[in-house]
Amino acid sequence: MLQWPGTFEWLIIGLVALLLFGKRLPDVANSLGRSYREFRRGLAGTEEEFKKGAAGEPPPSSPSATPPPGANDGDKVG
Repeated sequence: MLQWPGTFEWLIIGLVALLLFGKRLPDVANSLGRSYREFRRGLAGTEEEFKKGAAGEPPPSSPSATPPPGANDGDKVG
C-alpha cells in the first residue's frame, strides 16, 4: 500500500531540493504557485460554464466550422 512520506522523508526531499535548486528555489516555488492559481482559475471557469449549461442557458456562440461560400474557390482545378 502506498503511504505518504513521513517527517524524515520530507527532510530528505527538502535537502535534495535545496541542493538541486539552491538560490532558484524561491523562483521555482513562486512559478509553481502562479501555475496552480491559473489552473484553479481555469477550473472555476469550466465549472461555471458547466453549471450554466446544466441550467439550460445556451452556450456562447462559436465560429462556424464550415467555411464561408467562395472560400475554397482557389482549390478548384479547372
